Amino acid sequence: MRRAQLSFGDGLITEEVSDLREDWMTHADQVLADEQIVAAVYEALAKRHPKSRSRGRPGAPAEVVLRLLILKHIRNWSYGVLEREVRANLVYRDFTRVGAAKTPDAKTMGRWGVAVGPDVVKQIHERLVKLARDKGVTEGHRMRVDTTVVETNIHYPTDSSLLGDGVRVLIRTMKKITTIAGEVGAALSDRSRTVRLRVLEIARAARSKAKQSREKLTRAYGKLLSSTSRVVGQAKRFSKEIAERVKRASSARKQLMLEGLRQELDAMVPLIKQVMKQTRARIFRGDTRSEGKILSLFEPSTEVIRKGKAGKPNEFGKMVKLQEAENQIVIDYEVYAQRPHDSELLIAAIETHQTMLGRAPRLVAADAAFYSAKNEAAAKAKGVKRVCIPNRSTKSIERRCEQKKRWFRNGQKWRTGCEGRISVAKRRHGLNRCRYKGEAGMKRWVGLGVVADNIVNIGRAMEKRTAP
Repeated sequence: MRRAQLSFGDGLITEEVSDLREDWMTHADQVLADEQIVAAVYEALAKRHPKSRSRGRPGAPAEVVLRLLILKHIRNWSYGVLEREVRANLVYRDFTRVGAAKTPDAKTMGRWGVAVGPDVVKQIHERLVKLARDKGVTEGHRMRVDTTVVETNIHYPTDSSLLGDGVRVLIRTMKKITTIAGEVGAALSDRSRTVRLRVLEIARAARSKAKQSREKLTRAYGKLLSSTSRVVGQAKRFSKEIAERVKRASSARKQLMLEGLRQELDAMVPLIKQVMKQTRARIFRGDTRSEGKILSLFEPSTEVIRKGKAGKPNEFGKMVKLQEAENQIVIDYEVYAQRPHDSELLIAAIETHQTMLGRAPRLVAADAAFYSAKNEAAAKAKGVKRVCIPNRSTKSIERRCEQKKRWFRNGQKWRTGCEGRISVAKRRHGLNRCRYKGEAGMKRWVGLGVVADNIVNIGRAMEKRTAP
C-alpha cells in the first residue's frame, strides 16, 4: 500500500520543497493519505491477475499509483507529459511519493489507470465527500445541479467518413491475416484507393447545393456502398476460413494472433453493416432518424446531444450530471448511457445528497430544465424548504411574484456559479473531451476529473480556514 522505507534522498527532497508547494497541496496530501482511499486502489491493483498478491516482482505502492493518477487529471496531462514532469520536478516527486526512486514510465501508468476502474474511482469520490463533510468543508445546506456533455474523442461523423474508416480497418486487418497465414484461401482485393477516391468525390459534391451536384452525390454514395459491401463480404470469407482452419498459422502463438484478428473482423462487420443501413436510409429514402444510429466505429456508444448552444448545436458524447454543495465540492456525478430529460434527475439528486451528507438541503437550485410542479412538490416533501427552480412558461401572477423575491434571485445567482464550475472542470481537468476509450473509459475520465477538482477545492478551503 505504501513505501515501506524512505531513502536519504527522499528526506532531502521533502526538506527542499517544503515552501514551494501550492496552497492546496499540504491539505490535499493529508486527504490522500486516508487509509480507505489507498486500500481501494490497492485492492484494484491486486485483482489484475489471479496471483498478483503472491507472485511476480513487487509492484509500485498503491499510494504512488493513486497520487500519479490524481496529478495527471489535476493538470490535464497525458501519461507521457506526466512522466516527464514528475521526473523533472521535485515538488511533484514529493507530492506523488515517488521521491528519489525511478519514475514509472508512461505505458506502465496507463495500465494502472485501466486497472483502477470506474467502480474504484466512484469509491474514492464517495470517501472524499465524506472526508470533506467530516472536516467541515461542506455541510450540505445548499445544493445545485446541472448537466453537461463530455465529448468522445472522435472526428465529426459523416456517413462517407464512417464507411471509409470501416473499409480501412477491415483491409488493414485482412492484410495482417494474409501476412500470417500466407496466400491460401480467398485472396485479398485491396479496394482502399477506390473507397478513398469516392469519399473525396462525396466531400466535393456535398459543398454545392445545385441539383446536378445532388445527383452526383447520390451516384457517388451508391458506388461507395457497393465497394464497402464487397470489402465486408471479403471480411466474412476471411473470418469463415480462419474458423474452418483453411487459413492457419505455422505456430501456436501465431494461431492465437489469427484468432484475435478474426474476432476483430467479427466485431467490426456488424458496425459497418449498420452504417451502410443508415446511409441507404438517409441518401435514398431521406430518413435521418435511423434506429440504432452509429456515430463512430471506435466509440459506438456516442450520442448526438443538442443543448441549444448557438456555437455548438450538436455535441457528440455522453450526458453527465454534476451536483455540488458549499465550497464547490462535487457531491455526485453520473455518466448516463442514454440521455435523460433534466427534470427526471432532480429527486434522485436530492436523495443522493441526503445519503452522502446525512441531511436534506435547505436550498435546491437548478435551471428551468429541471422544473416541474411534481418535482417541486416532491422536493418539499423531502424536507427542502426553498426550491429555487424557475418556471419560464408560467402565466400565474403568483408564481411570477414568487420568482422575483430576494431569496429566489439570490438562489439563482448562486446557481449560475454551476456554469462557471463546469467550465473550470472542462478547461482545468479536461472534461471537455474524454481521451479514454469505451464506456468504462468515459466513466473513469469523468470520475478522475471530478476527484481531482474536489482535491483542489478541499485543499483550498482548508488552507483558507487555517490562514491567519
